[in-house]
Parts: sequence; structure tokens; C-alpha cells
Amino acid sequence: MAKRDYYEILGIGKSASEQEMKSAYRKLALKYHPDRNPHSPEAESKFKEAAEAYAVLSDTEKRRTYDTYGHQGLGAAGAAAAGFNPDAFADFSDIFGDFFGFGDLFGGGGRKRTRAQRGDDVRYDLELTFDDAMRGHEVELQIPRTEPCPGCRGTGADGADGWTTCSVCRGRGEMLYQQGFLTIRRTCSQCGGSGKLLRKPCQQCKGEAFIQVTKKLKVKIPAGVDTGMKMRVPGEGQPGANGGPQGDLYVFLNVQPHPIFERHDDDLHCTVPLNMAQAALGTEIKIEALDGVRTLKVPEGVQSGETLRLRGSGAPRVNSSGYGDLIVHIEVQTPRKMTREQRKLVEQLRELLPESGQPADKGLLEKLKDYLM
Repeated sequence: MAKRDYYEILGIGKSASEQEMKSAYRKLALKYHPDRNPHSPEAESKFKEAAEAYAVLSDTEKRRTYDTYGHQGLGAAGAAAAGFNPDAFADFSDIFGDFFGFGDLFGGGGRKRTRAQRGDDVRYDLELTFDDAMRGHEVELQIPRTEPCPGCRGTGADGADGWTTCSVCRGRGEMLYQQGFLTIRRTCSQCGGSGKLLRKPCQQCKGEAFIQVTKKLKVKIPAGVDTGMKMRVPGEGQPGANGGPQGDLYVFLNVQPHPIFERHDDDLHCTVPLNMAQAALGTEIKIEALDGVRTLKVPEGVQSGETLRLRGSGAPRVNSSGYGDLIVHIEVQTPRKMTREQRKLVEQLRELLPESGQPADKGLLEKLKDYLM
């Protein structure tokens, strides 16, 4: 029976790049691998066929020979002359990656579970009052997490003889399987790659090697923090596995609203109501700011909606020195009810003021702007 064209087997054209060829082979190898198709001679045959095609086309010299002379150019021995030997699979871990643990199958190393692994990070949501956030505050947190069991020092075993050698892999942590021309290395399913089994579990942690604890931790909150900010406390997360480093603690902050001030970046805003006389004649008002009582001079003729600024009376800047500003929004209030005397005075004022009540002239520039728009 004539051999199929290697390009046809992989489903690629003769101008296919190395990456396209590798991707095509990976799909076929995963589709027809014996682990996915047990007891299927057809799948095993297609798997070998794809592997042979890739072994030839992935080699620059062999691919050039095949493109020129076809299968005959590779020699009478066919796949053997094409270099079809275990060395051809040395880079298969790059093709398969960690899919189904193929990095182990082709010599990428076993015993994955015995590698040092970094511990998980821990999140803690902290609510602060507005005053504590502005002035800075030290809080004591109670962090639920796991720690190595003190009874077994994180081994999970009761004493030195608590572990025994795995009888399935004989302590190697991996098993070897022969499938046709392939020698497959796989992590031992009995011991998970550790090469040993727990014979006498620790009485305190029941063999888990870790226990649940609540750790008290003091954290200093800097002045000026705001909702949405987070603080990282290195090494206060979950413990690592197999000697790996501990994770980190992340404190997410939520600041309660203030009854008077509203924050925008580093500036604080508040609204101050004035009566008609204060707005018309000007006045001085006292404001209880974060840095103490501040006196604000309001100019005469101030209008409702105008803002006045007290520099340096805002929120502390967390990442730099200094403070934001306090922005005072003026609200001129018209009395809804008046005494007879107040009404008489306002009526006298009305007689003295220019008559109004007509739409205001927006000015020439505003009119021109509206016309152009």
C-alpha cells in the first residue's frame, strides 16, 4: 500500500511555516493519542502516521529531501531512514505543553506535586470611618487562614515512621508505560508523585499537614486613604506547599461617607447656605475643617453656585506630601416665610433695586456661539 503524503496527513500546504506545522501536528496527536482512544488500532495507526510525518517535516534537511524526491528519497527503510527514533520526540514537551501532563510523558520531569508552590493570596475587606481614613489609623485584623500543623510540623504524619514507600512505583513517584515505539512516563496515581504513602496520620491535623487558625495582625493604615484602595502585606497569606513561599495579604479599603464633606480625589467639598443679606453684603463664616476651625471670607455679591477655596484643608495625599483643598459651594437661600417686619424691609429693598424679571441678555459672544452651532 502506497504511503500517504506527509503534508496531506498533517492537513497543511507545502508552504506551511514551522509553527503552522507544529500546531497541525499537535491537534492530530491529541486527537488520536492512545490515552484518548484505548483499544483502537485505527487511532494508534493515525497517531503513528502523524508522528512520522512530523518527524520528517520538522527536520529542515529531511523536509528538503522529501519535497524533492518524495518517500523514495528518504530511503528504502522509510520512517527508520527518516530518523524515526525516540530522539525525534525530544521537543514534544514544547508541542504538548502541560496538556494532559504531556510534559512528563516525554521526559519533562515527573513528581509535579512535590515541587515547591507559592501559597495563595488572602483578601480582607476593611471598613473605615471617614475620620480614621483622613488621619491614619492602626487596626488589628483577625485573618482566618491555614498554617503548618505544629504537631507534625507540616508533614501530616505521626512520627518519623508515619510515611511508607509507595508499593506501586517503589518510591520513584512515576510509572513507565510502553506504547508501540513510545516510552511514556506518568506520575504515579497511587502516591501522586511523592513516592510515599501516609501510614500513620498526625492525630492533630488528621494527616492534612495544616490546621485552620485565626491570626491577629496589626496593620497601619496611612492617612488619606480612600474607597477602592488596597494595601499589600507581604508574606501574610496562605502558606506555600513543599517549602514554597507564603502568599500575600491584600487589604481592600472601604471608607464610610461623611455627613458634611464629600471627597473628589484629594479635595473635599461642602455646601454652605447663606441668606440674601449675607450674600449681598458679604460675610465671614467658620468651617470645622480637618485641620481645625477655618475662617472663610465671603465677598459681597456672591451668587448661588459659586465656589470658594480653602487651600491645604483637604485630604492628605497618600503617595506624596501635602494636602488637597476644601472647596466650599455657596447656596443662597430665599426665605419661604417672613415676619411682617422682614417682609416690609424686603418690599422697601425691592423699590430701591432695579426692576428685573426678563430673560437675561446672554451677551454678544454667547449669541454668536449659538448662531454658529
